[in-house]
Amino acid sequence: MDSVTQAALGAAVAGMIAGRKASPKVLVAGAMLGTIPDLDVLIDYGDPVSDMVKHRGFSHSLFVLFPFSFLLTLCWQRWRPTQFGFGQLWCLVAACLMTHPLLDAFTAYGTQLFWPMPVSVAISSIFIIDPLYTLPLLLTLLAALIWRERIASLCRAGLIVSGLYLAWSVAALHLIEHQVEQQLAGTALEGQPVLVAPTPFNTVLWRIVVLDNEQYWEGLSSFLDGSHDVAFIVKPRGRWPEDVTKPTTLQALETFTDQFVRYEMQDDQLIATDLRLGMVDYLPFRFAFAHKDEHQGWQLQHPVQLESPAVRMKHLPSLWLRLLGSQDINADLCHVSETCQATAARPLSG
Repeated sequence: MDSVTQAALGAAVAGMIAGRKASPKVLVAGAMLGTIPDLDVLIDYGDPVSDMVKHRGFSHSLFVLFPFSFLLTLCWQRWRPTQFGFGQLWCLVAACLMTHPLLDAFTAYGTQLFWPMPVSVAISSIFIIDPLYTLPLLLTLLAALIWRERIASLCRAGLIVSGLYLAWSVAALHLIEHQVEQQLAGTALEGQPVLVAPTPFNTVLWRIVVLDNEQYWEGLSSFLDGSHDVAFIVKPRGRWPEDVTKPTTLQALETFTDQFVRYEMQDDQLIATDLRLGMVDYLPFRFAFAHKDEHQGWQLQHPVQLESPAVRMKHLPSLWLRLLGSQDINADLCHVSETCQATAARPLSG
């Protein structure tokens, strides 16, 4: 989730655990603790693919944060004594640190909760920025700064409301997954890998991607639709050429994305795109792994992250109408930049 949400979550958790000892300083400390795991973005792993794949790694591991919380609590008590006993202070520190990766695990990005074990958790029930989750926390924190004698109870209320919304997102995800499973049953796509993820800033309109060898099917489903059937549009997925060695960074990207990767050739470059994050053709994680030399053919290169198309304001109303159940604008949303892509890029056939 975004830094504002994580800071608000940390502050609310700290205020609730502090109870009668809660104060604005405790809320600030909780907000700071809640953002610590994301400091791994300052680490340069050598290339943009590794930076992406290894983000939310060791700093988000429960196996790391649990002992780190003990160490941090010991240091805190030794160099800056507080009114808290060791047990309550450790509980506050540990909860603020570990709720961060636990919340991240509900997004589609993937969180290595059990690092160094090669397991990435991505429940994919909430978008990385969702005001309906964040606002209850921010509003109750603001109220807590006004009515300071009720900080703990207000923080608890904010966490309950946000927690209920998070629970709804998981239930909504399962409902959409069930609808898609029923629709694909008995078709050629039955049993194929399926990704279901919320569209930006809501849990009403959902994006569905189904892999199908060298193509993939993409569609949208809203809880306000008159029909549960998803209007899928097929798109080229391509594949990596067999005569070009697949770099280890690309293999890491494929593992990280559970193979939800699109391959294409554009401007004499071999490009791989993460299909999970973003929407339609607004896919931010696009990487060039090789370039074509006139004499030596395809040459592997240091991975380079490419700019994604800028979001066009004219498409936001279409997204809103689609959320409200209007399926007449499916083509507009699912072919955002199809025309220019058809001339500038083509799927790889190997």
